[in-house]
Amino acid sequence: MLKFSTRSRYGLRAMVELAVNYSTDEPTPLSLVAEKQELSEGYLEQLMTFLRKGGLVRSVRGAQGGYLLSRPPGQITAGDIIRCLEGPLSPTDCVNEDGPDPCERAEICVTRGLWEKVRIAIADVLDSVTLEELSKNAEEIRRSRESYMYYL
Repeated sequence: MLKFSTRSRYGLRAMVELAVNYSTDEPTPLSLVAEKQELSEGYLEQLMTFLRKGGLVRSVRGAQGGYLLSRPPGQITAGDIIRCLEGPLSPTDCVNEDGPDPCERAEICVTRGLWEKVRIAIADVLDSVTLEELSKNAEEIRRSRESYMYYL
């Protein structure tokens, strides 16, 4: 079964949280991301190390420190984040987007074309969704939850 790891899922959620706070131009404390996304701060710190090394976030030290997106949310896709945290998309080794592993059956493999289509379809979806879109969705969900809570 093709399944994204917690690293990808939590990393994407953390990046959406940074995108929601992008307009403030102030670093978002990791404790706030952990609280809003109900994630472990320790695990988020590990994820942020990968995202920082991948050039998607930058860290600011100090009392008012935290994390900032390295570029506008409209310029970072879900695909950028998943690849940063997991590596190249590859439903099977023979269709890895960074270069397939050699396979003696490649010339006669009936299913290789299918796996290639799966990889391309996943990449197309992930690369078509930006953090800007996801952050707008997150804000809409929060507003609707707040208005719902108001009426309870």
